[in-house]
Amino acid sequence: MIKFIFKKIGYGVLVLFGVITVIFFLFNVLPGDPATVMLGQRANKEAVEAVHKDLGLDRPISEQYFNYLNDLSFISWHKTVDKDFWYLNPNKYSWIPLFKIGKNSVIVLKLPYLRQSYITKRPVSEIIKDTLPETAVLAFTSILIASFIGIFLGIVCAIKKNSWLDKGVFVFATTIGMSAPSYLTGLIISWLFGYVLSDYTGLNPSGSLFELDDWTGEEVISFKNLILPTITLGLRPLSIVIQLTRSSLLDVLTQDYIRTAKAKGLSTSVIIIKHALKNALNPVVTAISGWFAGLMAGAVFVERVFSWKGIGYEVVEALSKNDLPIVMGATLIFATIFVIINIIVDIIYGVLDPRVRFK
Repeated sequence: MIKFIFKKIGYGVLVLFGVITVIFFLFNVLPGDPATVMLGQRANKEAVEAVHKDLGLDRPISEQYFNYLNDLSFISWHKTVDKDFWYLNPNKYSWIPLFKIGKNSVIVLKLPYLRQSYITKRPVSEIIKDTLPETAVLAFTSILIASFIGIFLGIVCAIKKNSWLDKGVFVFATTIGMSAPSYLTGLIISWLFGYVLSDYTGLNPSGSLFELDDWTGEEVISFKNLILPTITLGLRPLSIVIQLTRSSLLDVLTQDYIRTAKAKGLSTSVIIIKHALKNALNPVVTAISGWFAGLMAGAVFVERVFSWKGIGYEVVEALSKNDLPIVMGATLIFATIFVIINIIVDIIYGVLDPRVRFK
């Protein structure tokens, strides 16, 4: 089991290395000059050159790439000489020295450095720290509601196969849940429930998880603002869970041990809950775990529609201003979340089914 876990972690590290490489070279071939973004169009040549030197853009692309890897690594090599390109700058890094190499080099243990915003000069790690929790709450709430409602409706549709209810839910899942893009669904839901029916629903078409209380002036959690973006973001995974639960349960209900249970006189509810459901939920659990990671990244457009101040909203703002460090940092965080969730799911499968460990 230990070997299996380390193998999965190793695969995850390789995937992250590939993602980091693609992110670096992709964003370095995009048009636009960071110096122009930071200084404006009328910046003089000397100021532009100073910015290029500060960001290391005057260096060969290979050296910039290895410096990027060095910044992202937990264990990294640096120079202790000020003004050196590889200088261990206390304004960038928080570190614990491990050991020295020669007179002016040191190996340190540190947190990954994601650079800083071109516009606000804030470290990207701080921006992500402030915005990621709101996206995580939105994604978790959406997948939680989609899972419970989707599994319940999937069970009902399997039991009532080919009934009007089954056909109606299927039409909803395919036309609204799967076919409509999230940003279009978000616009319709925001307009209908946040503007047209706002007097009846009392819902706000735009808002944030945290708002100032009118009486105390302190930040409080506003669950009301969570309703519309949660519904919008959860529609697609809800449709997937319904269809997977229905098809998987119908397949399990044709097995011999289910017919044996029916022959013994067990009720339908007992057969579903105690015998069929636990075997039918394996593909559903896989889909839910994948969709949760996907919702973290896929919340970009939904957050923009509802002005939800999460990491997706921040990424859209950064793209509009060509603030690439924020986009690169957020993309790397999304990839890391995908990899971690996949590793956890693979390990759980290895624990539940020993055959997986030997494939």
